[in-house]
Amino acid sequence: MTSEAIRPCIAVVMGVSGAGKTTVANLLAAHLGWEMLEGDDLHPPENIAKMASGHPLTDADRKPWLESIARWISARVEAGGSAVVTCSALKRSYRDVLRQAVAGHPEATLIFVYLHGSPEELHRRLVERKHHYMHASMLDSQLATLEQPTGEPDAVTIDIGGTPREVVAAAAAAVETRRDG
Repeated sequence: MTSEAIRPCIAVVMGVSGAGKTTVANLLAAHLGWEMLEGDDLHPPENIAKMASGHPLTDADRKPWLESIARWISARVEAGGSAVVTCSALKRSYRDVLRQAVAGHPEATLIFVYLHGSPEELHRRLVERKHHYMHASMLDSQLATLEQPTGEPDAVTIDIGGTPREVVAAAAAAVETRRDG
């Protein structure tokens, strides 16, 4: 039995839109050899339509989405596997929903990889991004909602100012340290 089967690990790559969650998660999953889920794929169509029309999601809108991600995480942990998933996880209460997915599994490690950047950098990235329903105009609402995971022992903050390779290297080191620790 591999150590992964003994100690499943879930890395939640989190942050506001434009932080690079998908890019980092894909590269991190490839580096670790783990499965990866783009959490936005689990949004109900109503949520996507709401965001595409420039309206921020409410806690009620996010609840079924977070529960879907939590079920996905729980299934990976139950199977003994490790994975990377993207999720904005803007509030501590949202992260708590995801934490419940590993409750009852003391062998599992859950780590939140918070991608942090300046509002100016995030806005620049959103303006340059093509073919995404999340518009740059929504950044302010996300930043207003964001509760940074300061003081949460299962979270690590990674600055997005470096190259994708540098950001992923920092994220991988944090995940591997937590998983092996």
